[in-house]
Amino acid sequence: MSATLNNVEDLQEFLKAEYYTSQFRPVELKEYLKINDELYEVDSKAESGITFSRLLTYKYSDTLKKMDPDCLIALVTEVIPNYSCLVFCPTKKNCENVAEMICKFLSKDYLKHREKEKSEMINNLKNISGGNICPVLKRTIPFGIAYHHSGLTSDERKLLEEAYSTGVLCLFTCTSTLAAGVNLPARRVILRAPYVAKEFLKRNQYKQMIGRAGRAGIDTVGESILILQAKDKQQVLQLINSPMENCYSHLVQEFAKGIQTLFLSLIGLKVATNLNDICHFMRGTLLGVQQKILLKGKSLSEITMESLNCLAEKGLLQKDTIYKSEAEFQCNFQITKLGRASFKGMIDLAYCDILYRDLKKGLEGLVLESLLHLVYLATPYDMVSQCNPDWMVYFRQFSQLSPAEQKVAALVGVSESFIGKKASGQAIRKKVDKDIVNRLYLSFILYTLLKETNVWSVSDKFNMPRGYIQNLLTGAASFSSCVLHFCEELEEFWVYEALLVELTKKLTYCVKAELIPLMEVTGVLEGRAKQLYSAGYKSLIHLANADPEVLIKTVNHLSRRQAKQIVSSAKMLLHEKAEALQEEIEELLKLPSDFPDNVASSTEQP
Repeated sequence: MSATLNNVEDLQEFLKAEYYTSQFRPVELKEYLKINDELYEVDSKAESGITFSRLLTYKYSDTLKKMDPDCLIALVTEVIPNYSCLVFCPTKKNCENVAEMICKFLSKDYLKHREKEKSEMINNLKNISGGNICPVLKRTIPFGIAYHHSGLTSDERKLLEEAYSTGVLCLFTCTSTLAAGVNLPARRVILRAPYVAKEFLKRNQYKQMIGRAGRAGIDTVGESILILQAKDKQQVLQLINSPMENCYSHLVQEFAKGIQTLFLSLIGLKVATNLNDICHFMRGTLLGVQQKILLKGKSLSEITMESLNCLAEKGLLQKDTIYKSEAEFQCNFQITKLGRASFKGMIDLAYCDILYRDLKKGLEGLVLESLLHLVYLATPYDMVSQCNPDWMVYFRQFSQLSPAEQKVAALVGVSESFIGKKASGQAIRKKVDKDIVNRLYLSFILYTLLKETNVWSVSDKFNMPRGYIQNLLTGAASFSSCVLHFCEELEEFWVYEALLVELTKKLTYCVKAELIPLMEVTGVLEGRAKQLYSAGYKSLIHLANADPEVLIKTVNHLSRRQAKQIVSSAKMLLHEKAEALQEEIEELLKLPSDFPDNVASSTEQP
């Protein structure tokens, strides 16, 4: 179901589906372009594609003109606070700046609109962030305005979205990510510029953004306004009149992530294990449907064979050729131990050989006096390319390392002198692997986070957005679990297994160790775990035997329903753990089938 697809026929053939189409929209959408002080309505019947609509007549002082040359204040005050508005900005920083600029020039009357609920919201933001609040949000929320981008933590995002949905907040300044992901419609959608970062808007991005305008059941009409400079007019006219971009298979573009991962899964799951079956499967993919467009100069079977050979060369597959006759043969494939480890651990094939080398190297000198070495091994490879270290921060962190932690840095190949030279801007002749340097920096962030368990303090220390820090933590918890499954399939890495189980727990919950058992219970997050621990409920057994009525009296802001849910969840979890232990005991006490006496007695029977 989509409003931004062009080549639906390809998808229809790929999915073997029926196709229904409709131009119906529950709320009419009017599209406008703003050039200087003039608004033009998008009109497909007009020769130029647009017709003049009206002139903006908002009275601007000289100061306001300098601060708001695009007349955003005029456009947003026509709808807020009674209706909602989204302002799409090209960058995250621009989102924050625009939110602050709008608040600076709004009348004080906006502060009175749903004042109590906005005050409660600021308190809620502080509560979920351990008393911290972003200074920008603290200034803008009283006016009913907030920014929305990936720099926010997931808890902040959830609170802001709820407040916007209920009308407590009436305006979001946001990046394009909000358009594709979250269902937050508005009476008016304003595009601050026809750019996403430095890239010019694509047709489907534009349609996703303006598609937020008009709330079914609330508005009779939705409006979108694209602000543009005269120099971009021709390009924008092409944009609004051009067809949607086509949807193409990515199996070939992302070779390791796409076609090779698919083949490893097919063979690992025994869906297809010989060349004929794999080729037959490929003809049924979207790539198979689009092969004439996407595969220039090569056939689908050639691409298939190349990919299978590549997996065999990497040691992930084993190829067996069976000759039925001189002219007829069959290629069979089976997954190797390394292939099964990559498949079970869901390891990106671009990194599986690097991970294997890192784990092998780690065995030679695993540093157990500190968690840093293990954290480094669980730091996701795919986040390394996005990392731009602050070299002064890096050097400061490096100089505070203990001897055991310095040993880890030396083991992976990063020296203090290298970081010192980078921090002081000196030229470096010796070649150092940039990916390893960046990965160690991300490991420092995660390591600090595990010690301090506070996203805000780590965000300040490393001068990085708290949303990025949280994404890194989530990615590391997930990757740590993947590395654990990878190690479970390869006996040589058994030493890592118990260590990775504990690290995955720590990364998942990122709280003080004593709170982890409580947070395994459904509905218990960090704040609630702290309350329960302070009230004397320090283990799963305590919670499983708790009286919900006593819990309500001893723990603040805990409803009867929540108390009952916590106790029943703890009982169920305790029961599951007891059953698992019982099974383990039975397994240990059971006489093995290959026990000598058993074998002897079975051979003596007539």
